[in-house]
Amino acid sequence: MVANPSTSTSSAPTEDRPNKLFRTWHVHAVNGLSSNKILFIHCKSADNDLGEHNLTAGNEFQWKFKENLLGTTLFWCFMASRSDHVHAKFNVFVINKDLFYRCNWKHCIWIAKDDGIYLKNIPQGYDEFHYTWESDIGTLANFTIV
Repeated sequence: MVANPSTSTSSAPTEDRPNKLFRTWHVHAVNGLSSNKILFIHCKSADNDLGEHNLTAGNEFQWKFKENLLGTTLFWCFMASRSDHVHAKFNVFVINKDLFYRCNWKHCIWIAKDDGIYLKNIPQGYDEFHYTWESDIGTLANFTIV
């Protein structure tokens, strides 16, 4: 069930993986910021609020789940660095074959770096840039970052 990176020649998946109802997905949110900066993270789905977390440099928050029967599973996150006065809001899991491929059909690893948010492209072996930080301290004012 795992793609072999040495035989993959395309960045897009060529097939739909079997047993999706039994597959357990793991989402990781990693603080890859420099200079020991704290990453604030708050992730949710329509059914689950995963809470607010303050991650020190190099640490991660992770959770696991199975897709729903309707194929509409969606998780999104708000990430912020108060020291840099930046934030980002984005979907970390949505039913999408390209995302599934990059996550190697099991682990979606999102990494907050100083210049933006990256997704680990596991089969290709690199961090792929996806989102730019937004500058707006007003959005952060409602959050307590320890």
